[in-house]
Amino acid sequence: MANYLVTGGAGFIGSHLSEALVKRGHRVRVADNFSTGYRHNLRDGVELMAADLADPAAARRAVEGMDYVLHQAAIPSVPRSVLHPVESHRANVDATLNILVAARDAKVGRLVFAGSSSVYGDTPTLPKREDMPANPLSPYALHKQIGEQYARMFTRLYGLETVTTRYFNVFGPRQDPTSPYSGVISLFIKALLAGTAPIIHGDGGQTRDFTYVANVVDGVLRAAETPGVGGEIFNVATNGRVSLNELLAVLQKIIGTNATPVYQPARAGDVRDSQADISKAERLLGYRPTVGLEEGLRETVAWYRAANGTRPSS
Repeated sequence: MANYLVTGGAGFIGSHLSEALVKRGHRVRVADNFSTGYRHNLRDGVELMAADLADPAAARRAVEGMDYVLHQAAIPSVPRSVLHPVESHRANVDATLNILVAARDAKVGRLVFAGSSSVYGDTPTLPKREDMPANPLSPYALHKQIGEQYARMFTRLYGLETVTTRYFNVFGPRQDPTSPYSGVISLFIKALLAGTAPIIHGDGGQTRDFTYVANVVDGVLRAAETPGVGGEIFNVATNGRVSLNELLAVLQKIIGTNATPVYQPARAGDVRDSQADISKAERLLGYRPTVGLEEGLRETVAWYRAANGTRPSS
């Protein structure tokens, strides 16, 4: 049994990681300030610490006695970072530096940092490889690049083992559909179940490597536990590419609706196309995505129906 700290563990991805670790028999501490997470996401067997990790003292308390840190805490929104760059910087950069310092001082075995595909920006080369130069188009993307660089620097300077896992459009149960900053899949499902028109920013031809959350959990835990990968960065995704128009068509088939979307102007900071090269994670971590897009969408729709008690209108 190992001791794991999951920062942001009451949030979407963090709560799935916490749940998986408890099932494996590990001791799990969650540190969360509930700016985007919810207490009802937490399962039995988790130690909860309500904490703002932008406070260095709170970060030190959070890592005390931990063997591993899975640093998921962030304000994970490009539009929100564009509107509120200072608030986002505090959550995404200040808190990350604090947790790295605290983990170094506590002699944590390894820290896994939740990176983002947004760091690649709008470079036309597909699929995106970890060795490509970063080209952030939003404050959020820049914050994630800074976090990656800090993590690798702490490995080189201080010997703290760090690994970055870059996420590509993660979706699944517990993703909050009530926020205007939610992922497109949760917003599509919310609209279709309510019988309202889904909104697409842009022409719908933009593509994404949509990744079901169970695949991400597997990738992150491999990044935490695989020896010899300190200082590395890994794409954790599926190597697929689906347009928003195609995504909506699949969801309409699953839910049984035929709503006409409303197209609005593209949002500042959004990239046109995104797809991951996952060969490095396959080679060094033994990572293989096991849940495909349609299967993951069916699981996600089933969860939303159960959680909200809603059905599509006729």
